[in-house]
Amino acid sequence: MSVTTKPSSHDRRLEETFGAPIGELYETATTEEASAALRRALELRSFLALAEEQVARVRDRVHRAMDPDRDMSELSADDLRMDAQWMEAALDARDGYRVALDELLRTMPPAVTGLPRPVQFAQPKISITLPPATPATPAPPRAGVARARRP
Repeated sequence: MSVTTKPSSHDRRLEETFGAPIGELYETATTEEASAALRRALELRSFLALAEEQVARVRDRVHRAMDPDRDMSELSADDLRMDAQWMEAALDARDGYRVALDELLRTMPPAVTGLPRPVQFAQPKISITLPPATPATPAPPRAGVARARRP
């Protein structure tokens, strides 16, 4: 089973935040239009789904070992210690991914859904027609010469 189809505890929040079901969000994340926040959120969600699956597996294994109908001679303190260590590691990973995903969603810029897109008006172009160029007239002979000062 792919992580895209595994459930996670944050699926509803992600769907509400990004406005689409998880499957569609994964499809969107593969496109160039996908935001970095969506890609990061889905990456964290994938890790979270795996960690939560590990927690469930260890929990179910411990429940089977502690089944009241099971023969007590089959119990192993070493196996239960190992399961406790695995459970602790899986819960730590799950908690870390949940915190990271919560932080990402908290610090994300707000979505702009429902707001009208900016309207671009056609700007009229102003054109000016200049009179035809006339040949340059020569400068007067004393043009640019400084005047002598009078005493």
